[in-house]
Order: sequence, then C-alpha cells, then structure tokens
Amino acid sequence: MSTHDLYTIPAELSTWDVEMAGTSKFTWEYDDGRDRMLALYQKGKDKQWDSTKRIDWDLEVDPYNVLGISDQTIAIYDTPLWHKLSEQQRKDVRLHGASWQFSQFLHGEQGAMICSAKIVESVPDLDSKFYAATQTMDEARHAETYARFLQDKVGLAYPINQHLKALLDSTLSDSRWDMPYLGMQVLIEGLALAAFGVMRDITTQPLPKQILAYVMQDEARHVAFGRMALRDYYKNLSETELREREDFVIEGCYLMRDRLRGAESWEHLNLSKQEHEDVMRATENSDYLRLFRSLLFSRIVPCVKDIGLWSPRLQQAYADMGVLEMAGQSLDALMKQDEDIADRLDEARFAEEEAERHEEVADTISLGAS
Repeated sequence: MSTHDLYTIPAELSTWDVEMAGTSKFTWEYDDGRDRMLALYQKGKDKQWDSTKRIDWDLEVDPYNVLGISDQTIAIYDTPLWHKLSEQQRKDVRLHGASWQFSQFLHGEQGAMICSAKIVESVPDLDSKFYAATQTMDEARHAETYARFLQDKVGLAYPINQHLKALLDSTLSDSRWDMPYLGMQVLIEGLALAAFGVMRDITTQPLPKQILAYVMQDEARHVAFGRMALRDYYKNLSETELREREDFVIEGCYLMRDRLRGAESWEHLNLSKQEHEDVMRATENSDYLRLFRSLLFSRIVPCVKDIGLWSPRLQQAYADMGVLEMAGQSLDALMKQDEDIADRLDEARFAEEEAERHEEVADTISLGAS
C-alpha cells in the first residue's frame, strides 16, 4: 500500500523540492584529523545495525494504544469534550495521536538524512565528512524503521507538520555550511532525542521501546558530532555572526515548541470551532504536556550553551519558554544513559532467547529419552 493511502489528511505533493544553497567542498588534506572526531567516526562504524534483524517485528502492537500508556497523557482527558466522546472516538484519539507523533519522527529522520548528506558535501574538514557519512546511513535506517512501524503496525500516517517543514526549509536553504549542524544536529535532533526518551521511558509495549531505544543510541552520537564541530567553529565567529546564529536558534525553538500542539491530529473528530479552541486550550494547560514540552528542551538548551551561543538575549528567550533551567543538564551523562539502555535491552532480549533455546534443547532430549 502506498504511504499516501495511509495519510489521514491529504499531503500537498508526493515530493517536496527545496532549493539548496551553498558550495560542495572537497579537501585534499588526508592527514589524521581530530582524535575526538575520529573516535566518534569509529564508534559510528562499530554501531551500525540492521533494523530487519535487530528489531523483533513479530511483536504485536495495538494501533488504538500504541504505547500502552494512561489516557491521562491525552490533553483533553477528563474534560467535558472527553466525556462527550464515544468509546470508539476515544480509541481514534489514541490512534491519531500516536500516528501523528510517529509520522513526524519519520519525516524528521528523512530530513536528518538529507541534512547529513549536505554536511558531507559542505563541511570543509575530512574527519567531519567521514562521520557525517555514517550518520547519513543511520538516518536512512531510522526512516526505514519508522516507515515500517507506521505501515505495518499502526496503519495510519500524517504528512509533515508545517512547523517542522519550515525549520527544515530554513536549514537546507541556508548557504552557510554550519547551518545544517545547527538546525538539524542541535535543534531537530536534540528535540527528537528528548521526545524519543520520554516515550521510550513511559511505553509499556516492547516493540516501540526497542525502536526508540535503538534509534536513540545513534542519535546521541549525532548530537555529540554537532557539538564538537560547532564548538570549535563558533569560537572564532564575530559578535554579528554569533547573533545571526542565535536568531536562528530562537526562531527554530519557537517553531519546535509550536509543533508539539499537533493541531492537525484532531481534525478527524470534525470538531466545531469552539470545540477546536477548547482542544487547543486544553493542550496549552495540560500538566502532562507542559512537563513533556519542558523535557523536550533538556537536550537542546545545554547543547546551545555548550557550543557557545549563550548571550543574555538567548537566555531570556529560554526563560520566556520556561526551559532555562535545562541548561544544567549533562549531555554526556544523557548520552551514556541512552547507550546503556539500548545495550541492556539487547542483553535482556538475547538472554531470554538463549534461555528459550536451552529449554527447546532440553525438551528435545527429554522426548528422545522417552
């Protein structure tokens, strides 16, 4: 079935053409690069995996409760509108909410694949080209994984959200080589990492937990890559150049914050204008979604500070968003946690499979003896 057949609202076009600016840079300097970057490149090579083999696609998923979590996470839960809905409509709310969220993950991963390919073209140093090439493969695998999950397990998809689309457009159409790093590695990947982490930690379902944990293991390296490259480069920029990057970050963060409302995921209910306004108000006032939104900036804010974009103006913007306190998060600790969780998940799965094999062998021996 075509993905277009799964879209609950029409996608404008089958393809989206973005006019990219900038220059493809070759380098004839093949000497050893930065030790930290080359170590990250080696890790990127060592950690490649096959989604058809590492993920257990035989696991069942209830499309009407994809994550297996409480309805209290739904913005309109226990409101007059919620009580007005039939049980089937509530099931549809759960389905469309999960479909919308994972669809944006999918579109973001394709955007990351294209941005990392652009980094290979435009970044001037070879060690960064090497790592970005491994990231391009990572992002292709992530897009493949989310597409299969939506097609085979959820059965419903949404087109790209206008706010995510706007940020990708700004990132890809900028001629400066560092902007794909800033837009993708810091903003989009940082927010995605945090969203994946929240959902990984609250889901009770093994298949989405596997997908989110394994994708996060890769994405943690990608954010580290952006930090390394931009921290070195931004040390030498003028105040004017730094202010331009800060303007981009502030605008991008507001776009990412607004993306979280998911307004289009409610269209299937055919709400009246007043009911739609009630949904948006409930979304703004939901304690769970406020916490979720705050946590989503737990990767972005400390990363922006780490790369050297930390003027009083930028700090005020984060204070206005209510996320300034996230600057104290340790990115290295979060990255290690992401890697450890994926490794422990593998260990548990393989131990269980090994136990099952031993049981099968014992049963076979028992049958032979009898």
